[in-house]
Amino acid sequence: MHRHNLWIALFAATATLGTTATQADFIDDSNVQLKFKNFYLDREYAHEAGRSVTPGYGNWTQAVTLDAKSGYHDIGAGIQVGADLLAQYAIGLKSRGEVNDIHMPYSNQKTERDNAKLGATLKVKVSETELKVGDLLPMSPVVFFDPSRQLLTTYSGAWLESKDIQNTKLTLAYIEGINARYDNQYQDLSLFPNNDFTNTTDDGMYIAGVDYQFTPKVGGSYWYADVTNIYQQHYVAANYKTTVGEKTKLDTHVRYFDNSESGDKLYGNIDSQAVSAGAKINHGMHTVQLGYQQMFGEHGTGAPMFPTLGGWVPQPYLDNWSVASFIRKDERSWSLGYTYNFAEVGIPGLTTTIRHFRGDNIDRGDAPEGKENENNVIVNYVVPEGKLKGLGFNYMFIDTNYNFGNDLEEHRVATTYTYKF
Repeated sequence: MHRHNLWIALFAATATLGTTATQADFIDDSNVQLKFKNFYLDREYAHEAGRSVTPGYGNWTQAVTLDAKSGYHDIGAGIQVGADLLAQYAIGLKSRGEVNDIHMPYSNQKTERDNAKLGATLKVKVSETELKVGDLLPMSPVVFFDPSRQLLTTYSGAWLESKDIQNTKLTLAYIEGINARYDNQYQDLSLFPNNDFTNTTDDGMYIAGVDYQFTPKVGGSYWYADVTNIYQQHYVAANYKTTVGEKTKLDTHVRYFDNSESGDKLYGNIDSQAVSAGAKINHGMHTVQLGYQQMFGEHGTGAPMFPTLGGWVPQPYLDNWSVASFIRKDERSWSLGYTYNFAEVGIPGLTTTIRHFRGDNIDRGDAPEGKENENNVIVNYVVPEGKLKGLGFNYMFIDTNYNFGNDLEEHRVATTYTYKF
């Protein structure tokens, strides 16, 4: 679904702002970056006897992104306005396997050679309250953008955020459509795993949230979302952060989701709850991460897993979110991770993470209990100084195993660089 009128209005407003505020903070406080990303991904499946064959695939792409954020221009009465522009372009260098790799646009049984996304955002600010309209990159418990592949998943809509009340952040939002990481246009919202946008709502998603800091160490959140005629979601969370001794920091949280059907119930009845708890312990260059997660509810025939938006939208507020996700009916899962920062041995900018996930108790009806596990190895290096400062390298190895599906192994390699004007 295209939204031409929205983009025309946004670009016209952006041009007007640019000409009327050339000597104002609109220009002086702007932040313009050119981002380069070379990304390689290769996935291969093991084919167990008696299971259908899942073809592997690989792709190698190069992308460039212009991320331009203006400052604010005061138009009087305490009202400030600005505009942002996000232009993304990726070109395929090499691909393996003629299947939909959910990475680049796919049509007529073929992966397209390139992909382009263009989005603009108007922003209005009064004191500590800001409204953004247009292209959005939300980071919230109920909707999140996706940076896991080459181009970003973005959303269209309006996002209002206020910090005028002490220790409180209030959020009201409306999401109209999604431009998935492998797409090049906005689509109406649907329910995962329906990623072809054939059963959608054109009434959008309504969001309200409050985050409150009770003390410097204790915080809490409540969020509500209604994906009209598909599902509604309640989210409640509490977090605790403290310092133990001189070098040890503790960060813990408990999170709860409750999901049910909405309106016309395009995907039938939905009954899903999730509880997760996590802890991160940092001591000097060492970080240990623990996570536990459990699914409850009857789910429903049209929503067999924890509900997320169609388009492979991530849900990082679940503690064990990963490639396997661990979001199936009645599933219990835990995870253990360790990160080491090599700065103390003379290699600043280099970190390595290993993490293990394990899930069981999956209700598969008349079939035996489902089980799955996943192992990750992640290596990150960012040049800390010199002429190549900011040049980054990332390697990720993923090994996922199921007793009810084909195992997979995946390698991801990314090289990134940001040029700041």
